[in-house]
Formats: sequence, structure tokens, C-alpha cells
Amino acid sequence: MEKLKLNRTDLLAVERTRLANERTFLAYFRTFIVFLSSGFAILKIEVLQEIVAVGYFLTALSPVMLTIGIARFLYVKRQLRKHYYLPAEEL
Repeated sequence: MEKLKLNRTDLLAVERTRLANERTFLAYFRTFIVFLSSGFAILKIEVLQEIVAVGYFLTALSPVMLTIGIARFLYVKRQLRKHYYLPAEEL
């Protein structure tokens, strides 16, 4: 597939999209960290033993969130590179 020749405005829009993709990945990563730490905290604190199932759920869900975030990040990055990025000599 032929890459598009972009003007400066479009190049800036692609760059904003790339940065938004990175921010979205960081949001997934933050969610992973919060789920994992909350799950471990619930499992370790004796006062919270009545909601131990929630702790197991959060701990099990955290790697799923990280996997989704990485997969989405790589997919969008690949699509941007495939359709919009030009080699350095053409810029």
C-alpha cells in the first residue's frame, strides 16, 4: 500500500495521534498497577477477608489489562506506521 504524502498540518495530526496512543497505553498500565496492588492489598489485609474474592479477581484481571494495553498500543502504532509515516529522506 502506498503511503500518503502529508502536509505539515496532517503530519502534526499524526504526531498527536501517536502521542495519544502512548497516553492510552500509560492509562492501561496505570490500571494494571492499581488492579494488581489493590488485589494484593485485599488478599494480605486481614480486615478485608470478607472480600477476598474481589482481591483474587483484581489480581487475575490485572495481567489481562496489561495485555490489552500492549496489544492495542502495538496495533495502533503499526497502523500509523503502515499508512502515514514517511521515510526520513522524504520529509
